[in-house]
Amino acid sequence: MNLNIRKPVIKMPDIKKADLKGIHLKSLAVSVAVSLGAGILSAFLTGGSMRQYADLYHPPLSPPGWVFPIVWTILYILMGVAAWFVYESSGNDKRLAFSLYGNQLLLNIVWPLLFFQLKIYFFAFAWILLLWLMVYLTLRQFSLLDRRAGLLLVPYLVWVTFAAYLNLAIAIHYL
Repeated sequence: MNLNIRKPVIKMPDIKKADLKGIHLKSLAVSVAVSLGAGILSAFLTGGSMRQYADLYHPPLSPPGWVFPIVWTILYILMGVAAWFVYESSGNDKRLAFSLYGNQLLLNIVWPLLFFQLKIYFFAFAWILLLWLMVYLTLRQFSLLDRRAGLLLVPYLVWVTFAAYLNLAIAIHYL
């Protein structure tokens, strides 16, 4: 009895022939770099903030300090991709979307200065509420131009909500 079993042939995809039509890698890279650059600037301006975080009061649900750089890196990448989707969209009112986006990045950069460097926890809480509002408005405007862009900002809004909780709990503790 001859079953005539052959060894399967697995072909690797030819990356050189990958269809990247419609994907402008340069603009994507610039968009992600701008977003990550905001995060790097913030980290530079607040060097040692994770050591300070370790010494702070930790309300319930507080993550360990090593979680923050990982989460923020992912969020900055998602923000960059979301901005790229908007940049590549054919919608009107990109100017408003990018104005909101830029403002929320600036608010984001300033918050750790208020919280870690200046230790003005209640003012930092008010600031993070303003940041939350700006992220929400950015998400809404991005969604109008490209639904995927809005969806990519949802984890950011959730994380800022969580950060606001931590900020408020710490502010109350140090009254």
